[in-house]
Amino acid sequence: MKIYLYILAMALTTYLIRVLPLTVFRKPIQSRFIRSFLHYVPYACLTAMTFPAILYDTTYIISGIAALIVAIVLAFRGKSLLTVSLASCAAVFLTERIVELF
Repeated sequence: MKIYLYILAMALTTYLIRVLPLTVFRKPIQSRFIRSFLHYVPYACLTAMTFPAILYDTTYIISGIAALIVAIVLAFRGKSLLTVSLASCAAVFLTERIVELF
């Protein structure tokens, strides 16, 4: 029975997080600062979630660093997300194979 209470509480929390901004901010936001801030929130959250995984979810930290460097270089050159992710995966794979040889 307790599990249903937990599920209900999480459903309510998720619902409030999604509906509250729609009810509070009915007219367009006029402040340039707040609009600019809200524009960058998704990027900051995505970075905060993925950056630790890039470095620490590989066998060796050096392979994570190599993938990060490859991703940064390709992203700044304007490559697509698929190209960046595939090249980063290849960098991890190759770096780990090279490290295992030594």
